[in-house]
Amino acid sequence: MRPRRREEWRKLARVIDEIRADLEEIAKDSALYEETHFDRRVEAIDYLEFNIVDRIEGLLLTPTPPQELSLLKQDAEGVKRRLEKIDERLFRRLRADLRAGVGTGTALKGQIEKYAAHHSRPRRPSDPIDYDNLDVFVQGLLRFHAPPRETKAREPEMVAYQPTPARIILELVEKAALTATDVFYDLGSGLGQVPILVHLLSGARAKGVEFEPAYCDYARGCAAELNLSRVEFVNADLRRADYSDGTVFFMYTPVVGRLLQEVLDKLRGESRRRTIRLFTYGPCTPKVARASWLRGVAPQGDHIYKLGAFASI
Repeated sequence: MRPRRREEWRKLARVIDEIRADLEEIAKDSALYEETHFDRRVEAIDYLEFNIVDRIEGLLLTPTPPQELSLLKQDAEGVKRRLEKIDERLFRRLRADLRAGVGTGTALKGQIEKYAAHHSRPRRPSDPIDYDNLDVFVQGLLRFHAPPRETKAREPEMVAYQPTPARIILELVEKAALTATDVFYDLGSGLGQVPILVHLLSGARAKGVEFEPAYCDYARGCAAELNLSRVEFVNADLRRADYSDGTVFFMYTPVVGRLLQEVLDKLRGESRRRTIRLFTYGPCTPKVARASWLRGVAPQGDHIYKLGAFASI
């Protein structure tokens, strides 16, 4: 064997040894197999996928890769599946409680705090929007199938769907102090996570208004899976939906520019008949803050990725 080729094989052998050592360390970590260590399991699954399996797949593309690489990949995928099954059992149990109506409100909040809330990464004001293990937990609990593809072309000022960070939903529920008599609207509800979680935590009737019919159907299916009769999803243009029963509204910047102004005008019409509250997140907040018919309920600062809170005058 040529010296250069021999050195390449030595390097590959060292890499394989490193990967095997990492895999064995994860596989032997007994804490990962305890249901309560959800956050550690999330990190381990991510590491297995991106630092072990993906790395092995890259090595398998090299000329004449050793057979042990394929076996190592199978072992890594097996460990990953075992860890994922623990989460699947956890979510099945929690969903059964939600369907029975016994795992909502403070009980659900307690479960979130137990498994994920204390493990969310602290954010600095300068940080862009990001997601953490709390989002992994909430999505694992509330999503039942792979999200569908969009089927309908959006207008230029309609913003593509992006999930609201779970920490913002929890903050919204806390600050809004919703009750069972409130009717909560999420404008641009996407896959339905905000209305479903808001209802489960507060008991308020919750409605999502979504332009994309495939997203709306998906959200309805998720609500039906949990037997949530007080959660509805309406497939409609935000400018033309019926908000006559709404008391609290939320927008994660579903539209911008002229369309955003038209939606605000629609809500202003509702505010002439009753007091409403509006919570915002993202780039729409500064424009909402300038609306003459609204007052800020709490200092907003100048960071668009903080929850904005407003009430009609």
